[in-house]
Amino acid sequence: MSTQGNPNLHNPQLEGDSFFWKSGPVGVFLSHGYTATTAEIRPLAEKFHQRGYTVAAPLLPGHGTQPADLNHVTWQEWVRAGQETLDRLTAHCERVFVGGESMGGLVALYLASQNPAVAGILLYAPAIRLTMSAADRLKLFLGAPFIEQVPRESLDGKDAWQGYPGLPLRGALELLRFQAATRSRLANIAQPILIFQGRLDTTVAPEAGKIIFEGVKSSIKEHHWLENSNHAIPLGPECEQVAKMSIQFIEKLFHP
Repeated sequence: MSTQGNPNLHNPQLEGDSFFWKSGPVGVFLSHGYTATTAEIRPLAEKFHQRGYTVAAPLLPGHGTQPADLNHVTWQEWVRAGQETLDRLTAHCERVFVGGESMGGLVALYLASQNPAVAGILLYAPAIRLTMSAADRLKLFLGAPFIEQVPRESLDGKDAWQGYPGLPLRGALELLRFQAATRSRLANIAQPILIFQGRLDTTVAPEAGKIIFEGVKSSIKEHHWLENSNHAIPLGPECEQVAKMSIQFIEKLFHP
């Protein structure tokens, strides 16, 4: 079932399915975030592909179908789907970078921790910690068994973003478990790492980048704040700049 035309999705007219765009020997894996589809990272993917990179992105389990499906998947299923796409990229490319937006950043980090051959990591508003208060977390834990989903307070990049208009709560609990699992793997990561965060992001905690920086063993690390971007960095006003800096980061590693 394609995401295009799916009435359960915000902006059902967009393309949000998995894709694998072949090109040169450098590959880039990209993952979308929680409740989203690959429409979220396509603007970045297109820039990488135009540069001659092979680019691939999975539509993660529970996404792009109906909101209830997200309440019946585990974070391990998201990692497995990512690994399958990464394996396919690795078979086609000489070196592969992994990246992701929001929860997709967790997928990228986890894959890098399991696959030392990954050449580098590209993170866009990585959701290692959310702006949730302790009271919000308690409400989530108490409500998730009884409430399927809740409406969003706001939606960043809403004209170009595709996904579920609400937040499935049991799936959100799985996201919190995924955060903890990923944090426990940070010490296994030594690849070069590039992080972008938006100053206007109200979803991911400001200290997310610092948590990752202090947790990994990477010697090459870059962190950039985007003054005019909110949470949906690939759909925001600084996407061109982000794509350019991401490409520079990749090429600097192999053409210093």
